[in-house]
Amino acid sequence: MVKETKNQELDFESVVLELEKIAKALESGDLSLEESLNQYEQGVKLIKQGQKQLKSAELRIAKLTQDGELEEFHFDKEEINF
Repeated sequence: MVKETKNQELDFESVVLELEKIAKALESGDLSLEESLNQYEQGVKLIKQGQKQLKSAELRIAKLTQDGELEEFHFDKEEINF
């Protein structure tokens, strides 16, 4: 599994792949309780990261003008609370 640091962010597709790996590992029943808890914790972090990325994409789509041009949009990461 990928270990994340505070400054490291995966792209959305990588988040989904990592979540799939975690789900398979947890479903296998081969992990110890401690390993299961660690994987679950990592999964929660990845879910939050993925949710932020989806919200950002939604905001970008919402900024599309009527003629289909994408307006430049910047947001403060603190605006999105998960």
